[in-house]
Amino acid sequence: MGKETRATVKDPIADWVAFDWRKAEQTVYRLQKRIFRARNQGKTQVVHNLQRKLERSFFARMLAVRKVTQDNQGKKTAGVDGKTALTTAERVELVKDLKPEHRKRQKPQPVRRVWIPKPGKTEKRPLGIPTIRDRAEQAVAKLALEPEWEAVFEPNSYGFRPGRSAQDAIAAIFDFTCRKAKYVLDADIAGCFDHISHEALLEKLQTYPAMRRYIRGCLKAGVMEGQVFSKGKRKSILPTEEGTPQGGVISPLLANIALHGLEAEIARGYKSYQRPWPQVIRYADDFVILCDTKEKLEESRKRAEAWLKTIGLEMKPSKTRVTHTLEPVDGNVGFDFLGFQVKQYRVGKSHSSKDSQGNKLGFTLLIKPTREAKQEHLKSLKQTIRKHRSRSQEILIKELSPKTRGWSNYYKTVVAADCFRDMDWYMNNMLWKWATWSDKGSRKTLKEKYWQRTDGKRWEFRTKNNWLYYHTRTKITRHKKVVGTASPFDGNMAYWAKRVYDGPVTKNRVGRVLRQQKGQCAGCGLYLRDGDLIELDHFIPKRLGGKDEISNLRAYHRHCHDQKTRADGANRETSESLVRDDNEQD
Repeated sequence: MGKETRATVKDPIADWVAFDWRKAEQTVYRLQKRIFRARNQGKTQVVHNLQRKLERSFFARMLAVRKVTQDNQGKKTAGVDGKTALTTAERVELVKDLKPEHRKRQKPQPVRRVWIPKPGKTEKRPLGIPTIRDRAEQAVAKLALEPEWEAVFEPNSYGFRPGRSAQDAIAAIFDFTCRKAKYVLDADIAGCFDHISHEALLEKLQTYPAMRRYIRGCLKAGVMEGQVFSKGKRKSILPTEEGTPQGGVISPLLANIALHGLEAEIARGYKSYQRPWPQVIRYADDFVILCDTKEKLEESRKRAEAWLKTIGLEMKPSKTRVTHTLEPVDGNVGFDFLGFQVKQYRVGKSHSSKDSQGNKLGFTLLIKPTREAKQEHLKSLKQTIRKHRSRSQEILIKELSPKTRGWSNYYKTVVAADCFRDMDWYMNNMLWKWATWSDKGSRKTLKEKYWQRTDGKRWEFRTKNNWLYYHTRTKITRHKKVVGTASPFDGNMAYWAKRVYDGPVTKNRVGRVLRQQKGQCAGCGLYLRDGDLIELDHFIPKRLGGKDEISNLRAYHRHCHDQKTRADGANRETSESLVRDDNEQD
């Protein structure tokens, strides 16, 4: 493979679209799988050797450049150098510029800091935007580091990890609380990304010298506020003495590495006969600690505070509170986590939960969307409808459907059927106001113009060729939590492909097509993994009489779909495809 790689590097890439991405994916994944296994076996030197080999890999550089310049939704956001999306020729030059010998001569550039509002809040979050070249370098480093740390990360850590989601964290909470009431410490780390101690993070990495120098360079690169130039003069660079900037490709991984060990610290000292010991469920910088007694919870809180100080962090007092899942504590019952409300209710024997021996407990656990999440969603729908007052019904439906589909997919794994009906009722009221504002016909005329009866059951907001996706179209489906410490780098690709097409945020149609293909791309034949951009294509084009049915659809990687489109002699912009956009579902 080494001779082929060197030969490939010497020759310019003739065709970016026609490049053998299947071979690149397979080669890099094999190295990552070996890193994962070596780390599990405690072979540190083997891990470092394989990471060096992956960093030098031509295929790793190709995949990294494709990720940040083609696949990433933020590819058009400029860093301090002002460069945005690259042409194919510029991508090829960037791949060559990422050679190890070139990387040693160029230090990471400062990040451009912009402030973005937090959803539903007046606070703003600092976002650090690296240059495209630095993003590509970070993507290469992440390809090398991620499998090593996926082998050791704690089982109840779910945020910013491949193959894991917020629904897994909620499923874990359900498992720990469905049969016994718990005291809960609902905590949030104050400015996690902004205050991580660099020295503590670098010490915890325990990586080889070249990688350590590179990560240190990323952390110490500095920041520039807003635009680089102001009144013709270059802005000064502000030093970064702590924290890892949000917006970097590798930042979420570094934050998870810094917070690794919290779960072990809370459980330290408890013996098997002391079960159940305190349980920690963490999603990025949000976590909850579940205990069966208040004494254990207070002890766990002190341990968490002391441990966080060792990495330069602390819990945010305004967002940290002690509560109970069943009984009131300071007037509070239950807690909110990741947009879900977790609360136990006292019920009669007929509806009571049972313990492991089958005894009725006298209460049941219900997890629902939070009040704040519902209000924020309705606010988003209202703003969209107002924004499109003067637009056609067809355009309004295309704007609303991704919002309703994405929101309901996120909550379809919990007790949300009543909530979905409420959301549809409120949305229909908003749509009626839209119809009466843009059209002054009679009530009966407006109803027949903008709403149609479906299957003789109910009236739906739709046109002849398009229909609005109502929340209640989403069926409630229980989510199966990821198994223990399983990772996409363990080699069990069939398991992870099944989790993609059965995943809660996968569109129904995409999931059905992937299930039909057993999770494999119709182009390259590789399994589609979490984070891959997926596109649907008509096997028999519509212009040739093909129907818009599941049996006539095929799922592809985006780059594989590009290759198919070129082979068909069709233009990507005019090809009849259905694009899966993850950002629209969030």
